[in-house]
Order: sequence, then C-alpha cells, then structure tokens
Amino acid sequence: MKWTEVEDIALALVEKYPDVDPLTVRFTDLHRWVTELEDFSDDPKNSNEKKLEAIQMAWYEEYQDARQG
Repeated sequence: MKWTEVEDIALALVEKYPDVDPLTVRFTDLHRWVTELEDFSDDPKNSNEKKLEAIQMAWYEEYQDARQG
C-alpha cells in the first residue's frame, strides 16, 4: 500500500482497530499506525497533513458503515 491508496488504508485500519473512533486519533498516531500496517510499503516521509486527513475521513466513513451494519 502507498499513501495514495486511501480507501485500502482505511479498510485496513477499520479492520485492525474496529473499536477506535478515527476522529479521536492524533495525526502522529495515525501516521505510525499506517506505517505499521502489514501491507504498507511506501516511504513514511511521503506523508503530509492532507494525506493523513484524507485517510482519517475515509477511515471514519468505514467506521460508520461498520457500526451501522
């Protein structure tokens, strides 16, 4: 996975952290969690606030879907 694969990252995060509300996660923790994902293979330095925010929002959507379903 690369930083640009927002949906894939979001799905992996909701799978790994099903009970965590993404809106409560600091970007520093989010960055670490993404880079620790098993399939993540991008350079950790290629991240920025815009990418992390996109991941957080996609993760939140998946989190909401999982809660409703």
